[in-house]
Amino acid sequence: MIAMTGSTQRNVGLAIAGGAAIVVLACIAVLAADMIAARRQASLDDQRLEDLVELVKTDAAAAAELDAEHQRQTDKSVQRELRKTRVTWTLILAAVLFLASAKWLVSLRAQRPPTLNTSVALRAPPPTRPRKAGGDVRSHSAGGPRVSELGEQEIDLSFVDAIVAKEGCDGEAAVPILQAIQAHYGYLPDEALQRVCELTEIEPSQIAGVSAFYARFRRSPVGEHVVKVCHGTACHVTGARQITEEIRRHLRIAPEEDTDPERLFTVDRVACLGCCSLAPVMMIDEETVGRLTPGSACAALDVVRPEQPA
Repeated sequence: MIAMTGSTQRNVGLAIAGGAAIVVLACIAVLAADMIAARRQASLDDQRLEDLVELVKTDAAAAAELDAEHQRQTDKSVQRELRKTRVTWTLILAAVLFLASAKWLVSLRAQRPPTLNTSVALRAPPPTRPRKAGGDVRSHSAGGPRVSELGEQEIDLSFVDAIVAKEGCDGEAAVPILQAIQAHYGYLPDEALQRVCELTEIEPSQIAGVSAFYARFRRSPVGEHVVKVCHGTACHVTGARQITEEIRRHLRIAPEEDTDPERLFTVDRVACLGCCSLAPVMMIDEETVGRLTPGSACAALDVVRPEQPA
């Protein structure tokens, strides 16, 4: 399938909207003209019937002509109603097509992603990361876990104590407690879950079941940048699978993982980003990048990757 460029899509949208608008106006004109003609003809038809009725009173042979006139007017009325129904349905379909194409044109104007050159020019240099004895330390979320070069995590469990005190200790509090932990740390640390089991009536099996059932819960730290690759229908048929595979290869993400070894990027497949006109498309944090190829997708990631020291 060949993806259309933005200008081609706009031209197609304008052509569809223009054609649909012409059909709508033509249908309205036909319905208005038919209504005016029917009103004028009605008075003539009524007069014709009255004349025939008077004629039948003096000439019985005119009864056949009266019946024929009744039939003619009935057939004409049926034809008029049938034509009205067809034109009305055509009007409705053309109006729907016009509204859909107009919405498409609006989406094309509203969803123009920045180019890579623009992103490079506007993006501020990455902040210098603080260093402590024993290696580089990065904070993955405000108040969240700190990760050293050895992968050791230091979890502040005081937040867990506070959220348990707020939500309660019974089994019904499992979901809101896990939601709060996820929002605070960015994932569900094992130390935090163990602390929850120590403080509440919630069993480890219940935590495992809830965290596995709801897809939003994570059991591993998220990267500094979240990459959402759209795999909706439009993106799928234009190469979303190949783009995802190339991104994972480029970032050296292991088959069973979703985050690269440096924990800079977490790659997620999503059902739809609502940007079908930009397919294939992905989001890097809150930035949309569309009309991708495997190469341009990797180049977009390199824009936000910190420069390696010489």
